[in-house]
Amino acid sequence: MDSARPVLSVVIPAHNEADGVTPTVVAIAERLRRESIPFEIVVVDDHSTDDTAGVLARIAEAHPEVRRVENPRSGGFGHAVLAGLDAFHGDAVCIVMADASDDPDDIVTYYRTLVEGGYDCVFGSRFMRGSRVVDYPVHKLALNRLANLFIRVLFGLRLNDTTNAFKCYRRHVIQGCAPLLSKHFNLTVELPLKAIVRGYSYAVVPIRWYNRTTGVSKLKIKEMGSRYLFIVLYVWLEKMLSRGDYRRESGR
Repeated sequence: MDSARPVLSVVIPAHNEADGVTPTVVAIAERLRRESIPFEIVVVDDHSTDDTAGVLARIAEAHPEVRRVENPRSGGFGHAVLAGLDAFHGDAVCIVMADASDDPDDIVTYYRTLVEGGYDCVFGSRFMRGSRVVDYPVHKLALNRLANLFIRVLFGLRLNDTTNAFKCYRRHVIQGCAPLLSKHFNLTVELPLKAIVRGYSYAVVPIRWYNRTTGVSKLKIKEMGSRYLFIVLYVWLEKMLSRGDYRRESGR
């Protein structure tokens, strides 16, 4: 990555987000533009049945950095993110939710940390000093902390928010973590865990998180438990049995 003016790609998966995607995308575009960060925003339309496509077309007219791509695979969060990872053009990529739960200021922090610190990845934590969480449903919060504790102990990590999708990676990390297997929200743990197990450097910074105010959450906890467990154990087995065969050299 050229440290002078690397291009940041923001990948946003969107399934039936016509009501909420406009403020999300516009806020990100305006914030990155104010910081003079070269960027593109790739919104992946994940088989939406509402007017998401029409809304994105109107956004792109006012913000030429925005482009819509379709998820060519079967529907699902993981497949939508993979479509964005196939399509982005930047030197680094940040995965952001369409529901305005992620703060544009934190995207700027990710970018600066990646560039100035020379890291391969930047991970945010909603549960460290300086972070802020607004209106997190209590039952989801309890499950989140248990899942992250399990991952942290199993892998011996200092990162305590592995399950959050909102993370930033250099292009070569995405390439080095292939193949990515997850079709659903379990991609949120597969990608960072593979990056860590395969030897890429990372920083952890405090971030803010806000519960969605429009639309409906696509995460179905009852359906995801076994998928999360499978992918966590899959990457753990790589860590334990590969003897470093899949570790990449840092791109710094």
